[in-house]
Amino acid sequence: MKLRRSRSVRLIAALLVAPVALTPILAAPAYAQFGFGGIVYDPSNYAQNVLTAARSLQQITNQITSLQNQAQSLINQARNLASLPYSALQQLQQSVQRTQSLLSQAQNIAYDVQSIDRAFQLKYGSTAMSASDTQLITDARARWQNTVGSLQDAMKVQAGVVGNLGTNRSQMSALIGQSQGATGALQAAQAGNQLLALQAQQLADLTAVVAANGRAQALQSAEQAAAAAQGQEQRRRFLTPGAGYQPGNAKMFQPGN
Repeated sequence: MKLRRSRSVRLIAALLVAPVALTPILAAPAYAQFGFGGIVYDPSNYAQNVLTAARSLQQITNQITSLQNQAQSLINQARNLASLPYSALQQLQQSVQRTQSLLSQAQNIAYDVQSIDRAFQLKYGSTAMSASDTQLITDARARWQNTVGSLQDAMKVQAGVVGNLGTNRSQMSALIGQSQGATGALQAAQAGNQLLALQAQQLADLTAVVAANGRAQALQSAEQAAAAAQGQEQRRRFLTPGAGYQPGNAKMFQPGN
């Protein structure tokens, strides 16, 4: 009798507990959650998390790309601002100084306006009527020396300019190499400026040669003009009739001899 009562109690207790245990299963949607060892898996939540992670990864990739672009831009700016490691300024200045030194060695008549005016007034002006024959010869010799000296000066300048050609050629090759190998805009511009300076130095040498040759030709022409004027004066003096021979008394012996 007691055994039957105990079985009845157990059956009633089992019927009361069963609805409570089945309640969570019936409350959750069958299509959204799956239980694996006590872990609940939500497909929609998982997809949302994957999408969020992908977007975050894309943002990080974009930031890395932006930083790389900024770094490359800074590198390019540094290259553009890099100074040229080569300079031909000292060699060019030395070439110009050599040419100027040769010009400053002008003999007798320098490249100076006052010096030229003074020399032409004294030596190349109109021949003075009162000048003696000795003075005329002295002036003619001085003019000839000026002409010869100017020709020598012109040849010195020409030799100096020819001597600069070797230096100019090596500098031009070096500057062209630097220009072609420039890493930025500043280096290319500096190489171009130095090439322009080299051309200016060559033009200065050419100007010096032209000036020296012109000086020599001018002095030669001035000498010829002064010589023609002096020849006319000497011919005039030769053709001018003099007093002629005047007879006088001559004593061959002194009294008492």
